[in-house]
Amino acid sequence: MHRFNHKKLAVVLSLGAAFMASAARADIKIGLNVPLTGFAASDGKSALEGAKLAVAQANAKGGVAGQKLELVIYDDQASPKEAVPVATKLVEKDKVVGAVSGSYSGSTRAAAPVFQQAKIPYVVGYAIHPDITLSGDYMFRTSTMGEVQGRAGARLVQMLGKKKVVLVTLKNDFGQALATGFKEGAAKSGVQILNEYEYGIADRQFGPLVSKIKSDNPEVIYASGYYYTAGPLVSQLRAAGVTAPVIGQEGYDSDKFIEIAGAASEGTLVTTSLDRDSSSIATKAFLEDFKKAAGVNADMVAASTYTATSVLIEGLKATKGQGGEALKNALAGGSFETPIGKLSFNDLHEVKKVVQVQVVKDKAFHHHSIIADSLLLTPPTKSGK
Repeated sequence: MHRFNHKKLAVVLSLGAAFMASAARADIKIGLNVPLTGFAASDGKSALEGAKLAVAQANAKGGVAGQKLELVIYDDQASPKEAVPVATKLVEKDKVVGAVSGSYSGSTRAAAPVFQQAKIPYVVGYAIHPDITLSGDYMFRTSTMGEVQGRAGARLVQMLGKKKVVLVTLKNDFGQALATGFKEGAAKSGVQILNEYEYGIADRQFGPLVSKIKSDNPEVIYASGYYYTAGPLVSQLRAAGVTAPVIGQEGYDSDKFIEIAGAASEGTLVTTSLDRDSSSIATKAFLEDFKKAAGVNADMVAASTYTATSVLIEGLKATKGQGGEALKNALAGGSFETPIGKLSFNDLHEVKKVVQVQVVKDKAFHHHSIIADSLLLTPPTKSGK
């Protein structure tokens, strides 16, 4: 007669219960590549705070399918050379279910094929280069791509009642994508480009460039750049007596631009995705929550990376934590209320939304206008239509 070992059964049941409890508490890992050192470290800090806030809020509400979310963070230094090994670690070592880019176009474009090959959805916060979503169907961008932002800049010139423009282009993926869109928009809206000048990301002294712009005597200056290049440029333009309005883009969208340029920043126009004066519940709540969590005002980088992370989390909620094709399909078919607008993706996983125009007034960004031309703001699709 076989004797049943109740003690052994009890041990097995106990171990099984412990395993199940452990599994219920297991983390769902989300990857984040972000520049925490190097020239883009300040933007990286904003991006990180935005992503952390999205994860903290989700975990406070119970996480996803009873599991906590874990944000796995790597510094990519906004460098394509660093971004590839970072993406590889997130895929192979950390086994992330999805990833977010809180970084620039160059590094994001380099990382994208790694996630695509692994079939891990990659949601891009503010990198605008068109090649990113062309990497494959696991790529998603929550920001307005560069060419669309550039076309919006040309429309803003028209809205201001101006025609003669000097184009100042930063020599990187960001600046070149914007310039391409601006030229396209200018050709269609009767905007005349008097001259185009280029500069490097390390440049801070713009004396010769300012002299050329002053000689051109433009009605408007459309200058791509980040706050740390735009601050010195705008300051030196005003010091030289150049009074033409300056139109910048999301790279200007930081309180640090106002700090660097000082009084010269007043009146600068910025095409961006974050409206500080918005009546949207999602935007107002984000601005308040971010200030409480980070101790500083949110900028576009923070709002965009928060949005990208939140969108990924909403996709995970729809799949109950499942990644791969299920997560890709949930993101592709979803509609998301975010601080930068209501978002949904087209077949190339680009978003179509209005462009906010902010103006620096009394040492802060405020609402100026909205560019909402549906034809102008339509991103490309797979079919090209």
